Amino acid sequence: MSRRVVIVTAVHAPSAVFLADAHASLCAQELPAGWEWHWVIQEDGTTDAVAPYVPDDDRVTFRQGRPGGPGVARTLALAHADGDYVKILDADDQLTPGALARDVAALEADPTIGWATSRALDLLPDGSTLGFPGDPGHGPVERGTVLDFWKANDFRAQVHPATLCVRRDLLLALGGWMALPASEDTGLLLALGAVSRGWFSAEVGLLYRKWEGQVTGQAPHADPAERAARTAVVEARARALAELRWSHPVAAG
Repeated sequence: MSRRVVIVTAVHAPSAVFLADAHASLCAQELPAGWEWHWVIQEDGTTDAVAPYVPDDDRVTFRQGRPGGPGVARTLALAHADGDYVKILDADDQLTPGALARDVAALEADPTIGWATSRALDLLPDGSTLGFPGDPGHGPVERGTVLDFWKANDFRAQVHPATLCVRRDLLLALGGWMALPASEDTGLLLALGAVSRGWFSAEVGLLYRKWEGQVTGQAPHADPAERAARTAVVEARARALAELRWSHPVAAG
């Protein structure tokens, strides 16, 4: 029986047009022998605007639900995440060749690694790409370092949360994504980093699309009062998890 990586995508009407590119990037993935992928696309809403863009592929499951933001949509999608690992792929982004195989290799090689990330490049409207300075070194990301970096660098994460691949049991134990209007993926990343070691691949694993309809590019995302509230609760959860001394994997005995 094949083992499975489940790709979870939240989508709303404006970003549905990019699903074809995301699907093409999934079809280009080559997984190790005995592995397969399953793509769960969860609409943040119940409109008629997304379904026409959902690829006709037996490996794709499409579901809808009450609108609540991308974190709620992704968490609802976990009801259909029937695999060992859960990989995030935003509707407007694309995986690079080999990204899934590298995630699987990192997580399979070391049971103390709870999550894997990779280098990301911005995909600009003209098709060019732009990298980020300050990536960590290739290899393990120790517990607590993501929060420390985020706090010291104006709430910018050390690794890109849109590249996460997570052990399913760990993701469920943390309750999925945070119930926030934004930064829900950063909140998950910091929580993961508080309870488990991670992995960073220096090879590019994601093309992060920049476009005019991008939610994170809209004015409400930068509202100072909301941003302060988001960052406060994100940090508080990560610190509470660290202080509880719960860790993944749980020590025997």
